[in-house]
Amino acid sequence: MADYTLKERTIPCDDTWDVIVVGGGPAGCAAAAAAAREGAKTLLVEVTGALGGMGTSGLVPAWCPFTDKERIIYGGMAERVLKAGMAGMPHVPADRFDWTPIDPELLKRIYDDLMIEHGVTVRFNSFMSSVECGANGAVEAVVISSKAGLKAYQAKVYVDATGDADLTAWAGGEWEKGDDAGDLQPVTHCFTLTNVDMYAYQYGRKLKYGDASPALDEIVASGKYPDIPDVHGCNNVVGPGAVGFNAGHMWAVDNTDPGSTSQALMQGRKIAQAFRDACAEFLPAAFGNAHLSATGSLLGVRETRRIVGDYVLTTEDYFARRSFPDEICRNSYPIDIHTTAKEAEEGHEVEAMNRFENYGKGESHGIPYRCLTPKGLPNVLVAGRSISTDRVVQGSTRVMPVCLAMGEAAGVAAAMAAVAEGHDVHAVDTNQLRETIKKNGGYLP
Repeated sequence: MADYTLKERTIPCDDTWDVIVVGGGPAGCAAAAAAAREGAKTLLVEVTGALGGMGTSGLVPAWCPFTDKERIIYGGMAERVLKAGMAGMPHVPADRFDWTPIDPELLKRIYDDLMIEHGVTVRFNSFMSSVECGANGAVEAVVISSKAGLKAYQAKVYVDATGDADLTAWAGGEWEKGDDAGDLQPVTHCFTLTNVDMYAYQYGRKLKYGDASPALDEIVASGKYPDIPDVHGCNNVVGPGAVGFNAGHMWAVDNTDPGSTSQALMQGRKIAQAFRDACAEFLPAAFGNAHLSATGSLLGVRETRRIVGDYVLTTEDYFARRSFPDEICRNSYPIDIHTTAKEAEEGHEVEAMNRFENYGKGESHGIPYRCLTPKGLPNVLVAGRSISTDRVVQGSTRVMPVCLAMGEAAGVAAAMAAVAEGHDVHAVDTNQLRETIKKNGGYLP
């Protein structure tokens, strides 16, 4: 590929911000709201036209568990978001805190209201195009492209909630990606079927991943729907006559490569249609008149870059149920690594959450603040699935409830660093940080 030298020019710069958060998924929303709540003038930059990431634009149909099988452990802002969504879904039992269905349109408004309540300024349809750094490695500005053209934004502290650690990587921070061979977990393109017969869906022959029903196995074994790659088919009722699907896998997709992602989105839409047609044939009572009403505008990406932070959370830490003096939340989600391409080729479908020992009731591990602080970058924090862990543990810490909890912690820490001399996120008083998290409902036993 040839090189092209950009012509020197001056662009407008907005230097009025204390904290800039890039990425409006669960981690970014919680970070922005928490930073603003603590008094920081906060800007949230989001590339799509809605907040919420995978729970909204990605159409993931259910939250991963919020409990350790005894109590909610993703407290504070995370618990508030969960319960606000439950309050708007009458079919969801009041005590269903694990695998709780998501109404994506409702969740968009919940996040909007959270930003409005705390005074966060949001910029939709805005793409981070460049990260500008100073001589000491500190980020000096991010360049945002939008319908208004290019504009630089400056803050004292930046939160990377891009999911792919874009800000950190472009600023020169260290990162890793995938396993030793560079392989990544498969992606899934979620979708919604409407006009589903709810009685037949709930009480008839089920299409449920892990269920005794052989419907998914029959569909794949029939060979009639070659676009359906495997029997991965999680599904939940997300509204009247509406069933959301987290179904099918696509391998060798890298979300940091736009060519790879573009191909996967096109293939994902074919998979969704194939699922609709297969369900209509094999489960006609429920899906005979079903309509494919939506596919996600975002791919369901499970992993890309992981930063190298001041501490790398390890598999040993996970199985030791380790606690840390600077932990900013607890996590109890199983290690969830989906079927590899080789396993799929061999016809071996993996129960992803049963590869490793699962926690018992009341068990969890801590996530240290040091996993959010990238080495060599003094004024950058990371929240979301790209925090500093080994590859196995990332299979647990990548999910939305954990991301919300990490995001709130990152936002509080960013606000603290913004008023401190030097704005060094590595020097944040973690005792004060933890006290603020607990004061706002965070679970730190």
